[in-house]
Amino acid sequence: MPIENLQRRWLKKQAHHLKPVVRLGQAGLSEAVINEIEIALDHHELIKVKVAGGDHDERDAQVSAIAERTGADLIQRIGNTASYFRANPKRTDRIVLPRA
Repeated sequence: MPIENLQRRWLKKQAHHLKPVVRLGQAGLSEAVINEIEIALDHHELIKVKVAGGDHDERDAQVSAIAERTGADLIQRIGNTASYFRANPKRTDRIVLPRA
């Protein structure tokens, strides 16, 4: 189910105070980093990822690749930090999105 604009705005507000839980370094987007992002999404549902290094086009490609490979929705990108959301139906205290 795609995220509507109202829900995206609400998620941006929720993500504002979060600190990045995963940081990409010089090695870039490896399988180990994708696994850590998967674990963080399963645990938190809404996360921030810090993408460092490389030029602007390379960072854009990494931000898009994270969304594709994890199945998460890109909520927002500001500078080198991107916010992602992926609902986890197995969680008892899951994030409930407002109705669109």
